Amino acid sequence: MNNVTAIIAEARRAGRGSLSEDAGKQLLAHFGVSVPRSVVVAGPDDVSNVIRDLQAPFVVKVVSPDILHKSDAGGVKLNLADADAVRDAITTMTRQPRIREARVEGYLIEEMLPPGREIVVGAVRDPQFGPMIMVGLGGIFVEVLKDVSFRLCPITESDARQMLGELRGAAVLAGARGEKPADPEAIVDVLMRIGGTDGLLLSLGTQWSEVDINPLIVSDTRAVAADARFILGTDDSDAPKPGTVDLPQAHLPVLERFAPLFAPNSVAVLGASNNNVTMANTFIRRLKDFGYKGNIYPIHPKASEVEGLRAYPSLAEAPEVIDYAYVAIGANRIPEALAGANNRVRFAQVLSSGFGETEEGKQLQQQLVESAWQGGCRILGPNCLGLYSPRGGITFPVGAPREPGTVGVISQSGGLGTDIIKRGQWRGLRFSGLVTAGNSADLGPSDLLEFYFEDPQTKVVGLYLEDVKDGRRFFELLNSEKATKPVIILKGGRSQQGRAAAASHTGALAGDQRAWEALTRQTPCTLVSSIDEFIDALLAFQNLELRPQRPTRQVVLFGNGGGTSVLATDFFASMGLDISPFAEGTRQSLEALQLPPGTSVANPIDAPVRTLQEEDGWIAGKILDRVYETSQPDAIVMHLNLASFVGRGEVDPIDNLIQVAEKVQAKHAGRAHFLLALRSDGSPELDEVKRKYRTRALAVGIPVYDELTNVAQALSVVRQMEERFADATTGAS
Repeated sequence: MNNVTAIIAEARRAGRGSLSEDAGKQLLAHFGVSVPRSVVVAGPDDVSNVIRDLQAPFVVKVVSPDILHKSDAGGVKLNLADADAVRDAITTMTRQPRIREARVEGYLIEEMLPPGREIVVGAVRDPQFGPMIMVGLGGIFVEVLKDVSFRLCPITESDARQMLGELRGAAVLAGARGEKPADPEAIVDVLMRIGGTDGLLLSLGTQWSEVDINPLIVSDTRAVAADARFILGTDDSDAPKPGTVDLPQAHLPVLERFAPLFAPNSVAVLGASNNNVTMANTFIRRLKDFGYKGNIYPIHPKASEVEGLRAYPSLAEAPEVIDYAYVAIGANRIPEALAGANNRVRFAQVLSSGFGETEEGKQLQQQLVESAWQGGCRILGPNCLGLYSPRGGITFPVGAPREPGTVGVISQSGGLGTDIIKRGQWRGLRFSGLVTAGNSADLGPSDLLEFYFEDPQTKVVGLYLEDVKDGRRFFELLNSEKATKPVIILKGGRSQQGRAAAASHTGALAGDQRAWEALTRQTPCTLVSSIDEFIDALLAFQNLELRPQRPTRQVVLFGNGGGTSVLATDFFASMGLDISPFAEGTRQSLEALQLPPGTSVANPIDAPVRTLQEEDGWIAGKILDRVYETSQPDAIVMHLNLASFVGRGEVDPIDNLIQVAEKVQAKHAGRAHFLLALRSDGSPELDEVKRKYRTRALAVGIPVYDELTNVAQALSVVRQMEERFADATTGAS
C-alpha cells in the first residue's frame, strides 16, 4: 500500500481534489485492474523520445486538475497513427480556450484499446452505508436509460454476477449485431478488485468519495480501464476510531444487556405531578392498567407521593436499581438528573423534545448522552414515546394487547409506532416488543435489531426508518451470521433526489433509494411502501414457517371468485408467483368428486357458494386433500366472498371451512403455506362477521387478509426471504 499512499499524498500536496487520470490508473493497476500502457509528456516536443515502446494507434488526453470532463474541453484525441499525429494533437489542444485557461500538468499518451463492449464501473461513498459500487453498460444504456445496478461493499462474486444479471441490457454482453461477446467473468473480476473484501474501495478507507471507470473496455478475453476518475475524500488516518468509548453495560451479552429494558423489575418516572395530569401521570396509570408487576418509583424533588405511590427526590435515592426510567421533564434538566443517577439506572427513555431535532438542541443532545453514560445508563430517544413490551408489562399506547407474540418492531416515529400496534392488533399481530427510537442519540436501530436477532421470543423484525446514523454497522449486522430472521423495512424519505453536487457519473446516478435497494438484495430484508404492506408482511411471517429449501412460486387459488380469480392470477404473476393450470392427473382426481355445475377445477379452483355448502362445507377438505396428493403446491390461498353467503340457506359453512383448513394443514404439515382472504362489501354487518372469522383463523395459525392482492404482496415477500435465506445456506452470498 506504500505506492497507493504516495499517489494520494502527492495529489493532496498539489492541492488537488481528484487524482489525475494517470495517477488513477496507477491506483487501479496496484489492485490488479488492467490499464493501457502509457506515458505523460509535458508538451509536443517530448513525444518522439517517449513513445518508442508504445504501439500505435495512440490516444492523447490533457491532464489538468481544472478539467474533469476532458472531451467537453477538446482534451481528447483518438486513433492517432504516429508520433507526428500525437504532436499535432497536443499542439491543437494547447490552443483550446478551456485548456489555455486551465492548469495543465501534461498530456497522457496511451495505446488505443481495440474495440470491445463499453462498461461503466463506479463507486460512491453513501452517507449512511459507506462504500457502494455500481456497474452498467456504457453508451445509451447509462446515459439515457440509466441501466445500472448497485451493491454495498464488500461484495461477493455472487453479488457481482447478480448485478450483471439485473441490467436490462445484459443480453448485449453475449454479443449483438455481429459484435464479439464480452467476457462476464472479466467484469466480475474487476468488480471484485474494486469492491471486494480486499478491494480498492475498502482498502482506501475514506480517502476517496467518488470513482468512475468509464469506459471499461471488455473483450471476449479481458477487461481494461480506458478512463479512470477518482474524487478524493477525507484523510481519516489521524481520526479517532469508533468503539473506543467504554459504554455502560457493553460488556454484557446482548440478551442479558437488554433484559432490563424489555422486562424491567423496576420503573422510575420523572415528570409526574400532583397538580395536574401530565404524560408521566398517564404513563403510570397505563402501567397499572396493563398489569405491570414490578415496582414503580415516581421521582419528584418535593412531593412525597404521586399517583398513590411513594415519591423520591432523585434517581440515586430510589430504594433499588432502576431498570427503566421514563423521563418527561424539561430538556435542560435531564442531563443533570441522569448524571446524578450514580450507576443506579440501566435504561432511560426520554420523552422530552428540544434536542437534536432542532439545530439549537444538538449540543444539548450530546450533553444528554454524555451525562447518561457518566451516570451509567443508556438512552432511548430523546423525543420518543417509549416502549411497548408485553413480556415486561410495559406499554405507552392504551388498550394494546397483553399477550406476548413473536413480532419485534423498531420505529423512529412514536405516532407510527402507535398505529402499528393498534392496526396490527386488529389484524392479528402479537408483539415480542415495539421500541420507538426517536432521535436515536444513543441506542439506535442497529442496537435493537441485534437484540431481536438473538431474542428467542422474536420470529420476525419490522422497522420504520427515516435514517440510520450508523448505517455501516446496520448493513454489516444484516449481512452477518446473526441475521437469521426476516426483516421488513418501511422506509420514510425514499424519494429520489439525486446528487446535484456529484462530480462523477456514478455519483449523479446514486441516491438514497439505490443504497436501500442494494441493502435488500444483499441481506435478509425487504422494503415495503405502506403501513398496510408492512403489517401484511409481518402477519405472514408471524404465522408461516419459511422454506428456504423450496422457495414459494407455485400457488393454488381456491374459493368463490369468478372474475376475481382471473384478476388475481394476473396480479400474482406480477409478484413472481405462478397460478398454473393443474396437470391432467390432478384435474381428473378433482373431477372424480363430481362437484356441482359451475365449479372449475383448473386452478384457480372456482367453487360457487353452492359447492362450498356441500356437506356443510366439509367438501373443501376432500378438494384440498386431492390437491395435496396429486400436485406440489408451494402455497394454497383460500378466498371467500362473505357477501355471497348471505341469505343462502341455514348452513353457514365458513367456520367449517376454517376447520377444514386447519385439519388439512395438520395432515399435510410443512407441504404448503396456507393463507386466507376474507372479502367483504364494507357493510358493518359483514365486517363484524369478518372480524369473528379472522379471530377464528388466526387462532389456528392461518393469516387472514382483506383482498387477494394483499395476499399476493405478502406471499411475494415470503418468497423473497426464502430465496435470500436459500442463497445464504448455499454460501452464495
